[in-house]
Amino acid sequence: MAGRECNINSTLFILSTKAIQHISESVFVGLCRKVGTSQVVAMRRDIMDIYEMAMNKVTKSHEDSVVVSGSYREGFRLKGSDIDMMFWRNKHCVIWDLSQSQYYNIHRQTLILCDCSDSPPGFTLLYLLSPRVYREIQRACVGMNNRYYVSSSKYRQISLSALSLPYNLTPHGPCVSGTFATIEFDNAHCFASAFWPPSASTWIDRCHSWPQPHVVDDIVKNGCHFVAIGHKLGNHEDHEWRISFSQAEQKLVYVMNHSQFLTYGLLKLILKEIINNGVGDGDRLLCSYHVKTAVFWVIQQNAKPQWCPQNLLWGFWVCFKLILKWVYEGVCPNFFIPDNNMFLSKIHGVKQHQLFLRLSELYEKGLAFLLHSPSIRSYIIDILYNPRNSICTNDHTLISEAEFDRNLFCEISCIYIIPEQFDIHICMRYLHTIEQMIGSPLLTQYQVLALQKLSGSVLQRTALILHMETYTPDNKLRFRVDKMSCQMLKLAAKFGCITDMLYIAMYYYKTLRYTEALSIIGMIKVKLVAQPCVMYGLNVDTEMYTKAVGGQSWSTKMRHTVAWNIRLNNEIHYISELIPEQHSALQNHWSLLIVPSVVLLYMLEILCYRHVNTMRVQTALDNLQTLVHYDQGQIIDLGYREISWHILGICQQVTGNLQAALYSYQQSLRQHPFNNIRTATEMRIQRVCQCIPLIS
Repeated sequence: MAGRECNINSTLFILSTKAIQHISESVFVGLCRKVGTSQVVAMRRDIMDIYEMAMNKVTKSHEDSVVVSGSYREGFRLKGSDIDMMFWRNKHCVIWDLSQSQYYNIHRQTLILCDCSDSPPGFTLLYLLSPRVYREIQRACVGMNNRYYVSSSKYRQISLSALSLPYNLTPHGPCVSGTFATIEFDNAHCFASAFWPPSASTWIDRCHSWPQPHVVDDIVKNGCHFVAIGHKLGNHEDHEWRISFSQAEQKLVYVMNHSQFLTYGLLKLILKEIINNGVGDGDRLLCSYHVKTAVFWVIQQNAKPQWCPQNLLWGFWVCFKLILKWVYEGVCPNFFIPDNNMFLSKIHGVKQHQLFLRLSELYEKGLAFLLHSPSIRSYIIDILYNPRNSICTNDHTLISEAEFDRNLFCEISCIYIIPEQFDIHICMRYLHTIEQMIGSPLLTQYQVLALQKLSGSVLQRTALILHMETYTPDNKLRFRVDKMSCQMLKLAAKFGCITDMLYIAMYYYKTLRYTEALSIIGMIKVKLVAQPCVMYGLNVDTEMYTKAVGGQSWSTKMRHTVAWNIRLNNEIHYISELIPEQHSALQNHWSLLIVPSVVLLYMLEILCYRHVNTMRVQTALDNLQTLVHYDQGQIIDLGYREISWHILGICQQVTGNLQAALYSYQQSLRQHPFNNIRTATEMRIQRVCQCIPLIS
């Protein structure tokens, strides 16, 4: 095996240019499958764009704006890809020169002036100009040289303490970090300027061939932001703000061609799988931002048509050599403000030397070091052993209809923009906003589908909040509210997938309409359990799926063949049997319970039959028990085994089988605590143990 490895490495050293191009094509195909084809990436971006647009139309009524950035926004869905969100108030206006104050009303808006005179390149102090000051700014101000400046460290502390979201938030640089469902996010409360920084004016002059003039104009017109972090070597680290070009960078990533984007993706993979592999968090000197900066510089300096599948490894190698040069010199110039050396406070001295030696060792191996990447290794080896294999680099043919649909439906199932703390007024604003947007001829087909799913999710939330918050002795009013809630849940199911009907079943069960709930459950079972073509999360029989619904509209496919796990917002009580679990999750700063839909289906069936037909309870319980005990990840992902065992325990407990319930709860405690319900499990174990001696 070692000899074979040596032969492969040697072969990579002596390959002709044509052979390297052939390997590049194979790696291109592999990256399309790992990172996404151009069509998949465009779809992801379209959906994120429309979600952000909807969110901003709603939040602007509160005078706030939001920008979504990070790997997710760029189109990556690699493990560890995060969502970055920047929040700022539109009435806080930052200017670079006093002459720009003419565009604002100082009596209605807070004016802030940049003072870069004593800060490192890329950083600034924010000097308060306005007599009108909002409380959060006033509390963050510090006095220096007879002026009031907004302190970045104080502003960070105030922003974090003001958040009361059900997340376990931790400070992370200028952001607060947390987890929503399975996605990591960084939220940054910042300031915005409508003007381009004077220190970045040289970037405009550099843009001769990339990006195109209209992109440059769009970027400059949108200004920049300021995030709450100072330079570690600056004179005012606790009070300085870093100039952020997050929006500009997103636009630059969007205008990359697909080979350029995959080169960026390959560098991210190499950084994670090889360079930083086995290195502790505190010792990871190179990060994705350094990689992205290198790609920007290389594209701008090599913006000719050679960025294509055949030259993908050429582009990668040029970027890698540039990073090696930067580490050797200890200088990583910011793409927009080159005087801002992003290595200055992090990569120097002994650490710089060690990193250079590590990268030099990889460089000396040549392209052979790519064999250490598990993501692309097989695509290189396949070509080395089968050099005559023809490769199709038309990425529209690389994935099947079913595979693309799986990507699409997973994307629109993750609606991250709806605030977890919802009220009826916000629901109404979202519905009104979607109504205005849905008819636009500028929307792509993906965006229309995403807005339909978003409207369904808002309708579900509206119906459940309306029912939960309506306390009245007036029977007619209660009847009208109930009728409205039912109609909204049914309409939401038409915009969603098979499992969205479970919200109707839960509502019927909660309102004691057990027969109606069983009727809905029966309809779901016919589609969900009996049909072999169902796309359950990432699992699907592609052949059966294509045969059943190939060529049909995405709305039809989603409604009849798509199933997702059920997300229960822990601020809303769906059924009384799960209230302790929701409270337990909230105590652990967890906003959602995520339950496999088939598990919830059987649970509701058991609970309803207890009131309608006790003879059929055991059959439903047996079905649930078989699923939880023997499923091999087709229905119940590893992360959701905790809640599945727990729900089995609840059903066994309510049907009187306490010994079995105790075993199920104990099994729940042994699983990965994804839903954070340990407190509820321990409480139920205690109650079961109290009852068992009485029975025996």
